[in-house]
Amino acid sequence: MKINKLIDHTYLKAFGTDTELNKLLEEAKEFDFKSVCVNPFWVAKAAKELKGTDVLVCTVIGFPLGANTSAVKVYEAKDAINNGANEIDMVLNVGKVKMQDYDFIYNEVKSVKEACGNLTLKVILETCYLTKEEIRLASEACIKAGADFVKTSTGFGTGGALIEDVKIMKEVAKDKQVKASGGVRSFEDVEKMVEAGATRIGTSSGVKLVQGKVSDSDY
Repeated sequence: MKINKLIDHTYLKAFGTDTELNKLLEEAKEFDFKSVCVNPFWVAKAAKELKGTDVLVCTVIGFPLGANTSAVKVYEAKDAINNGANEIDMVLNVGKVKMQDYDFIYNEVKSVKEACGNLTLKVILETCYLTKEEIRLASEACIKAGADFVKTSTGFGTGGALIEDVKIMKEVAKDKQVKASGGVRSFEDVEKMVEAGATRIGTSSGVKLVQGKVSDSDY
């Protein structure tokens, strides 16, 4: 299995500079990853540097806590798209999931998806904070609202992707997709996530994964 086109090659650390971003972009071109996933500030640079390649530019909004207002998330999505983003990874409001306010989740995701139009929207559940039932219900609300993917984790929570969570998400997503992120450290981990239903892997260790090496990174 060739895994390069499953990988969103990711750098989201707060202290990233041109040095780290340039390295990420060069690796993405060399290994032909599906996308790079960067913080919104770096979207315009990534779009410029990746022009003429088939590597997409992905960014995060409402990141990493998901507690921004819906209006801010919509603005962030529009701004990122104007700067050249092809895909949006949005953190849902985890507190609202814990409050069982799935109407809020539906309406927020719907509003951001409308801002994205035909571009891909992935919604991050931050599964480490949720029960299995909450994962299922949150996934249902996101998919009904038009999300193209449900995604496990930000990489900034207390845990990453678990096989059982990916399976639940895929059962709900059906013909939509699942992104597994956090804790995918080896080729074997990738295979297990794909078998569970993931079609995209979020990782800062994409190079090691395609080289068959084991990473010690949490994301």
